[in-house]
Amino acid sequence: MTQSFHPNERTLMGPGPSDVNPRILEAMSRPTIGHLDPQFIGLMDELKELIQYAFQTQNRLTLPVSAPGSAGMEACFVNLVEPGDKVVICQNGVFGGRMKENVERIGATAVMVEDEWGKAVDVAKAEEALKANPDAKILAFVHAETSTGALSDAEALCKLAQQHDCLTIVDTVTSLGGSPLKVDEWGIDAIYSGTQKCLSCTPGISPVSFSEKAVEVISNRKTKVQSWFLDMNLVMGYWGEGAKRAYHHTAPINALYALHEALVILKEEGLENAWARHQQHHKALAAGVEAMGLSFVVDAKDRLPQLNAVTIPEGVDEAAVRSTLLQKYNLEIGAGLGALAGKVWRIGLMGYACNQTNVLLCLGALDAVLTSMKAPINSGVAVNAALDIYG
Repeated sequence: MTQSFHPNERTLMGPGPSDVNPRILEAMSRPTIGHLDPQFIGLMDELKELIQYAFQTQNRLTLPVSAPGSAGMEACFVNLVEPGDKVVICQNGVFGGRMKENVERIGATAVMVEDEWGKAVDVAKAEEALKANPDAKILAFVHAETSTGALSDAEALCKLAQQHDCLTIVDTVTSLGGSPLKVDEWGIDAIYSGTQKCLSCTPGISPVSFSEKAVEVISNRKTKVQSWFLDMNLVMGYWGEGAKRAYHHTAPINALYALHEALVILKEEGLENAWARHQQHHKALAAGVEAMGLSFVVDAKDRLPQLNAVTIPEGVDEAAVRSTLLQKYNLEIGAGLGALAGKVWRIGLMGYACNQTNVLLCLGALDAVLTSMKAPINSGVAVNAALDIYG
């Protein structure tokens, strides 16, 4: 007979999802109410304000899309891009490639600016592309590339786009809540993220925000938005201001309770404190990794604290290491993607999972497993190297 599903409890230190704060799991268990209930409308207003805080924006068109980060990406592209438009896309990992897919499926032209995987987006190369394509409508890039752990200079890229009269679409799925991100100050026009990374929420919701300039473009489209479900002209009838809302879809009510709680937790900690916490625990993890004799794909100046791409020692079966960590330690770390498949492990330090206990667990377990496999590492030193950072 089929029985209820009860998974083992894991420590999630992969590229996402991250460990979910128990407060968020409790929030999801609260009574379900109607998606047009006056209480729920009040929650929607609070959610909008909390997302504005997380993004550091006052954009009116700020809301949680009722689907994961990939849908947030699609929402930005299908609302701003029309057939025949030209979009300059900076690709330095897997997710820039997904931007290209979106643009081409709309019937627009993607002008690709390619950078080596593990490197930040080269601002000078982006500038060359914009000069060579003065008719480009949008500059799109990934702020925090989850496939490599590289953090690009979003502020400089947005400034560049403004100089060339371009809108910007920015992927912040892994940076929101973990790295400095300032939508209004930097002039980001369209931004999307996900709940399952540094917000420590369950997967399934994508916070998005659009500037007034972007809203004007959406309102004056020549063609209908390709996706009915993600058409912001329609969605805002439900997520707009005031008590009167037009039915668009049945919102994932309990999942939005969870996002609300996650954002309350973020605000309690304070954005700057959250950014500093991710940086501090990354330093300790990096000290332990390097003490073992392992290295990072990304240069220290461009490294994303919450996603660490660590090179695999010579002759080591990387999948066997991950499997052993999961079976013996209930610890999940991630495999490499795309060009880095089989070459790196991706170790996440995101949100609730970004703490000293997890850093020491990960280093100790990785040390033990690699030592048992007779890998060419410096055994028994990683944990102490991390503890030296903690002081």
